[in-house]
Amino acid sequence: MNLTKILIVRFSSIGDLVLTTPIIRALKTQLEGEVEIDFITKTVNAAILEANPYLTKVISIDKHVSEVAELLKDNTYDYVIDLHSNLRSRQVKRACKSLSFTLDKRNLAKWIYVNTKKELLPIGHVVERSFAAVQGLGIENDGKGLDYFIPEKSNVDLNTLPEAVRNGYVCYAIGGKMKGKILPTDKIIAICKAIDKPVVLLGGPEDRAVGDEVVKACGKRVFNSCGAFSLHQSASILAQSEKVITHDTGLMHIATALKKPVISIWLATTPQIGFSPWQASAGSQIVEADCNKRPTSKLGNRGYQDGCVFNIDINHVAQLANA
Repeated sequence: MNLTKILIVRFSSIGDLVLTTPIIRALKTQLEGEVEIDFITKTVNAAILEANPYLTKVISIDKHVSEVAELLKDNTYDYVIDLHSNLRSRQVKRACKSLSFTLDKRNLAKWIYVNTKKELLPIGHVVERSFAAVQGLGIENDGKGLDYFIPEKSNVDLNTLPEAVRNGYVCYAIGGKMKGKILPTDKIIAICKAIDKPVVLLGGPEDRAVGDEVVKACGKRVFNSCGAFSLHQSASILAQSEKVITHDTGLMHIATALKKPVISIWLATTPQIGFSPWQASAGSQIVEADCNKRPTSKLGNRGYQDGCVFNIDINHVAQLANA
């Protein structure tokens, strides 16, 4: 039987890896014959993909491609799908010496958009651009959205959570990679106070202190799970929620993959940069800050200091959560 071996390249981050899953699935299910797909990423992110049934193997590096250069050479891949397009991914392609397909990051278009606030050149969603990169292989978007696979051992029994949230709750992913993507604590508190349902706060250890402040202000109907669960366990909590409020962060894409109604809050960044919830479920809503300076940067790491990007209609967010 004809065997096709493919290596997909994306090193970071959580959300970006989740956004590659429609490509993984399409390659595995639409190409003729037997297809083996390996994926190379950073070690810190490898667990996100290890439960994906469409992948044969996850290869990981700590810092340098040289750590796995011999392994890449020995695997004799037919194709390398570069969905990162940076120095490391170019090193992977050189090591493999295979026919490669590379994502167009549309960096010039993004630069023009950030600096003029006008989309003078098309940017497009990163998933659409990923499919465009591999159109030569004849695969198409199957319309099934994103994937996220939770290992059985990571499923969280709601009976182990505080009693106040066991009979239904809204999740709020309060973190974000950049400060311009995270609402100030007082606004997070205001949203939680206006929601008439129990709330589970999700995030990493770095979000724990903010979560504690929210619980102190709102009481026991808010449960701070930040830093208490693994990413897969947090995904399990998301999967069992009624709705998800989230900043522009990796958990937004995980919630979308889990087919939850997602209320995404956009601050220094905007959905037009290409990373909005992909094929979001019914009931999902995008809420954008009222600030004509947006986007202040491509990554949400600049231009937020005067607070303009945090001008969010708190009551509107709560109403969406309460509906």
